[in-house]
Amino acid sequence: MTSLPTQLVDRFGRQVTYVRMSITDRCDFRCVYCMDEEMTFMPREQLLTLEEIVFLMRAFCELGVEKVRITGGEPLIRRNVDWLFEQIGQLKHDTALNELTLTTNGSQLPKHAEALVKAGVDRINISLDSLKADKFKALTRTGELEQVLAGIDAAKQAGFKRIKLNAVIMKGRNEDEIIDLAQFAIDNEMDISYIEEMPLGHVDHERGESYCSSDEVLETLQTRFDLQPSIAKTGGPSRYYQVAGSNSRIGFISPHSHNFCSTCNRVRVTTEGRLLLCLGQEHSMDLRDIIRRHPGDMDKLKSAIVKSMDIKPEGHDFDIEAKPVIFRHMSVTGG
Repeated sequence: MTSLPTQLVDRFGRQVTYVRMSITDRCDFRCVYCMDEEMTFMPREQLLTLEEIVFLMRAFCELGVEKVRITGGEPLIRRNVDWLFEQIGQLKHDTALNELTLTTNGSQLPKHAEALVKAGVDRINISLDSLKADKFKALTRTGELEQVLAGIDAAKQAGFKRIKLNAVIMKGRNEDEIIDLAQFAIDNEMDISYIEEMPLGHVDHERGESYCSSDEVLETLQTRFDLQPSIAKTGGPSRYYQVAGSNSRIGFISPHSHNFCSTCNRVRVTTEGRLLLCLGQEHSMDLRDIIRRHPGDMDKLKSAIVKSMDIKPEGHDFDIEAKPVIFRHMSVTGG
């Protein structure tokens, strides 16, 4: 029998070392760029169980994946989530995994931050699109700014190695807060990434009209801050600048204006166990089916993951002006 590869390499010679795992499509917020105000969520039996997620992450990490990011929806509202982080954190001891990270809206951090650090979560990204309570409410529809600020405080006290804010900038919504958000990150000794809106799923605004490019954001920031290009990398698509006189970095995730497909090292697993080979394409493989038809068969699962590298596309071809070709919301895909 032919032995399995120990690395995941696609047709274009790119090695996959980073998996983003969405563990729930549910969220306690309804951010305008992420989902509809009235959402129909997946039946729970369609979701991967926590045990299946751990089994799947072990397969990836034994195939050379070095970084796992847990996403959602809001991952921290999933029942028994602390157990899941403990189990994935253990993979650092006997696989290639060396970094476990989390993306969260921050609302549940007062309850979970300490347990996450103890489980081995190294870094977290916290979504924060406004520092004004009324605007924050409008952007999230159901979120409370004070709740997220309390979560940021809890994260700082818990002692993560690095905390980064994520801000999606939209014209007519929050572009007037670009500098204030950066200053807040600097004052709190955190990093911040500005993200161009992803054209996934149906939303109630015209994305072409709200689109704010990374170049526009950078130009605004340079009126206030001395930004030096940085070679810092965190395993993801952010391009970073160092803020002179501070430890904070400012990053840009630019799927439209600065396409990062040529160096893509990532795959995503959706809440129901579908392996997405590209954020903006539908090339995928049903890993839940394999796990449930062949329970406990690690070789069968690994073989499927290795085979999936043959269908990883070269790029995503996003078009901000077009109606969404990808109808799954970001909450299902994983933020």
